[in-house]
Amino acid sequence: MSMPPRFETARETTVIVKMLADLVRTVQLIESEIAAEEERTSVSGRSDVKYPMLARTLIERRDNLKMTIDALEQRLAERAPDEQATAA
Repeated sequence: MSMPPRFETARETTVIVKMLADLVRTVQLIESEIAAEEERTSVSGRSDVKYPMLARTLIERRDNLKMTIDALEQRLAERAPDEQATAA
């Protein structure tokens, strides 16, 4: 089993961290858009028939982004022991 070069791992980690920051910021923006749409329509109950389609779509997108964030955080957590071992 060949180990990838150390700089590649560090670079990939940096890319993942930057992606996470962007995704978290996007989730925050989407959440504020959902709140604004609920306020605009005066409907906040998701089970309500009048609940806005835009808010439903944004919720789906937000949930997908949160799953992506979780997967990337898990990937970072798995990399942490490898990076500590190569640094030693």
